[in-house]
Amino acid sequence: MAIDTTESTTATTTGSTTGSTTGTITASAHTPPVHTPPVQDSPNPQPPLGTRLSTRDKLVLFVLCAAQFMVALDFSVLNVALPVLGKDLGMSPSALQWAVTAFALPSGGFLLLFGRIGDLYGRRKLFLAGLALFGTASLLATFAWDPASFLAGRALQGLAAATIVPTAMSLLTTTFPEGPARDRALGIAGTLLSLGFTVGMVAGGVLTDVLGWRSTMGLLTVFALIVLPLAPGLLPESRTPDRPRLDIPGAVTVTGGLLALIYALSTAADRGFGGVDVIATLVTGVLLLAAFGYVESRAHSPLVSLPMLRRRTVAWGNLGGLVTFSMMSTVVFVMTLYLQETLGLSAFETGLIFGFQGAVSALAGMYAPKVIGRFGARRTLVGSLAGQGLFVATLVLLNTHTWSVWLATAAVGLASMCHLGAIISYGLTVTSGVPNEEQGLATGLVTSTQQVGLTIGIPLLGVLATTSDDLMTGVRTVLALDTAIVLAAAVLIAVGLGRRRSGTAEA
Repeated sequence: MAIDTTESTTATTTGSTTGSTTGTITASAHTPPVHTPPVQDSPNPQPPLGTRLSTRDKLVLFVLCAAQFMVALDFSVLNVALPVLGKDLGMSPSALQWAVTAFALPSGGFLLLFGRIGDLYGRRKLFLAGLALFGTASLLATFAWDPASFLAGRALQGLAAATIVPTAMSLLTTTFPEGPARDRALGIAGTLLSLGFTVGMVAGGVLTDVLGWRSTMGLLTVFALIVLPLAPGLLPESRTPDRPRLDIPGAVTVTGGLLALIYALSTAADRGFGGVDVIATLVTGVLLLAAFGYVESRAHSPLVSLPMLRRRTVAWGNLGGLVTFSMMSTVVFVMTLYLQETLGLSAFETGLIFGFQGAVSALAGMYAPKVIGRFGARRTLVGSLAGQGLFVATLVLLNTHTWSVWLATAAVGLASMCHLGAIISYGLTVTSGVPNEEQGLATGLVTSTQQVGLTIGIPLLGVLATTSDDLMTGVRTVLALDTAIVLAAAVLIAVGLGRRRSGTAEA
């Protein structure tokens, strides 16, 4: 029997919490997954129960969130250091993009595959292996002696990230039962994810100036060394009860398609969409993903459940995640150009502005679960996207006057608050009501959306600012298009996730 889980994030699971004195539920339990009944939007829902976390729950949450914070840090900590790194290792300016692309390719391309492998063979095992690989890869990048060794370290970091992120999310959603406990856990995880990206931008500049670019990679090694010894004694093993065969054709087509698509978009950010290699890999990526859909519709044990993709919560929730990540990363990119190139701020002053953004995001993360508990994940997602779009719209008023710094600081900070609300609510929307044995798949979709969103925003819109004859005009154009896309997505998702007439059900 199918059920509508659009607003199940406000429901709590009661009665069946056997085998745990802390109230946690793991995927290794042999009891069937508990499906929550449909929950309607209510302006005055009952107060949530069981929101307090035990000491062990907090330690588990610390390990999982610290690992994801580490990966988020890796996305941005190297950006400011790239010019210095290039001179030290003898990399040309055109080759520096590979410092980012070498990480983005495997981290985005292998997410779904590793998420499913964790489902089948053990999420804890894969998570620990990913942490060990990440620490080793970061050490290699720290002591790199030439471009090849550095890029190898970055590629291995990306491969490790593709292992850590979906398994960490699956362990989180299978450890904390659906309802207030999971809302709170995902709220903290979402906050640290957003904060890690921002902290990376600030820390990267400070560490590069004080200790050199190698310290940015060394910081990641230290994180891995802190988290890895704690994880084995805290994390429960988690996997599906049975072990169906791994869908090899599906794995090959989806991984190849994502690799080709991410390569094309990453390369386009540097050279534009006119290159033969960009066009060829873009077409190849689209064809492989189309082939993946065909393969999955006929596979006995598919890598991705097509009925799951047809769920309104999964489809529209992931659209919200794709839009909020891609459009906010574009805002950060063009605002960095504007603050330094147009207003003449230093890298340190620019970092302080984004540091304020991170602090505001952290504050939003504290209250987002309460907002979701009151209004539901669907309304919070739609409202957060609308808020993000409206605050970004005010940035179109920026000019060359000094007061624009204050407008930029306030508007980017408020837009980031809404952005974080969208991050948490889209993750809850997608994973709510999904059985434990499919949590790796659901969270794999969530994190794939996140990685692809972080990758495609700058190539699609940011390039308009860098190729414009007048930077100020280009920045305004990008911000206007960014606003339009986010607001349009908010409307579409509001309609797509709207309640159906009574008597209808979801496939």
